[in-house]
Amino acid sequence: MDWIEVNNVALRYDLTGAGKDTLVLVHEMGGSLESWDDVLPVVGRTRQVLRYDTRGAGQSEKIREPVTFDIMADDLAALLDALNIAGRISLAGVAVGAGIALNFAANFPGRVAAVVAMAPATGITPDRLAASLTRSEEMERHGPRTQIEATFAAAYPAAVRHDAKAYHRFRARWLGNDPHSYAAINRMLAYSDVTAKLPTITARTLVLAGIHDAVRPPAMVEPMARMMPNAEYRTLDTAHYMAVQTPKLVAEAIEGFLTP
Repeated sequence: MDWIEVNNVALRYDLTGAGKDTLVLVHEMGGSLESWDDVLPVVGRTRQVLRYDTRGAGQSEKIREPVTFDIMADDLAALLDALNIAGRISLAGVAVGAGIALNFAANFPGRVAAVVAMAPATGITPDRLAASLTRSEEMERHGPRTQIEATFAAAYPAAVRHDAKAYHRFRARWLGNDPHSYAAINRMLAYSDVTAKLPTITARTLVLAGIHDAVRPPAMVEPMARMMPNAEYRTLDTAHYMAVQTPKLVAEAIEGFLTP
């Protein structure tokens, strides 16, 4: 693990492996680079893998100003430049991390070979907007503990709590989120929509939905895949935080899609 200051933000990152190809893993809202711990051993066998805590998350610098998907994309571009990672990369992201990955692919098409977008969060539909903004305000006032039960009921349901140790570890890590940064990233979804850019993404894309995901269910995810000209769509027996909940399934899906 290391830290670096790029694009006027301090980011924590982890760069491992070797090979001519680079895969960037982007975690979910409320997560950190550790969300990929059990996926990394498989996807990192034959390539270089970059994980990082996005702005406001994990041990990266916290957010006190409004943030957008474009700022997040610029953070990643600056990180790649600072680490001398050139050429086309592959990206895999979960939820908001998938939204960041897709936005990066739209903004920097010459830098992206492929994307794996899991339960992609690219914006908030009008019917969910008021509730989402209220959630952000409550997060800032009262912190994560008051929201964890409702959040995990939808995003980490009993059907995917196969590994009690992994569940309790992720739960405790989620409770450590900075409330203001979490709220800012949630508002990013409200005011910085990526959905309109999806038809412009030409990179090979695999879109995955979890059949137990009540946050971004298959019925919401599948139409997004149809918006992209080179996308394919699959469902997995998992839920919203799928890299943590079912790392073997996720690793196999990523590896199978990226391996020629």
